[in-house]
Amino acid sequence: TSLADDVAVTKRAIDQMDGPVVLVGHSYGGVVVSEAGTSDKVKSVVYIAAFAPDKGESVSSLIANPPEGASVPPILPPVDGFLFLDKAKFAASFAADVDPETAAFMADSQVPWGVEALGGAVTTPAWKVKPSFYLVAADDHMIPPPAQRLMAKRAGATVTEVPGSHAIYVSNPKAVADLIEQAAAATK
Repeated sequence: TSLADDVAVTKRAIDQMDGPVVLVGHSYGGVVVSEAGTSDKVKSVVYIAAFAPDKGESVSSLIANPPEGASVPPILPPVDGFLFLDKAKFAASFAADVDPETAAFMADSQVPWGVEALGGAVTTPAWKVKPSFYLVAADDHMIPPPAQRLMAKRAGATVTEVPGSHAIYVSNPKAVADLIEQAAAATK
């Protein structure tokens, strides 16, 4: 519903862990892990086709000036303070390399995203104090790959780039798991 609420839930989950944590965020989840990842328990932060904002940045500020020729995500106008992607355009924009039945299920089972979350600005990005890893989805139509590369470079992240859509965790789970395992091994 908001960055503050999402970070609070994430911090509670981190606090419940007995050992070190590798914090992973996809898409908007990158903003959440950037803000929540400064905990002493967090040993590294992993971004999967995600926003990796700097201090004072939000999703709103990061998408304000998309690169020329970038796809425009099919976000519908807000309803009662929440956003959804147009189901008819979901597969092409979010899950182009996912089988049609799974992509349709994903479109139908979207979780509403609070408009307030768009404007939540990061105070101290975890990537400034923690090792970071970034998986660039080279065929992403939600967060343009050039923007992903720039955020990853700025974060000093260890970068892996693979062909795939924004739903890379569905279409290529091995690449995602491999990067998470790399992050875990690098921080032992």
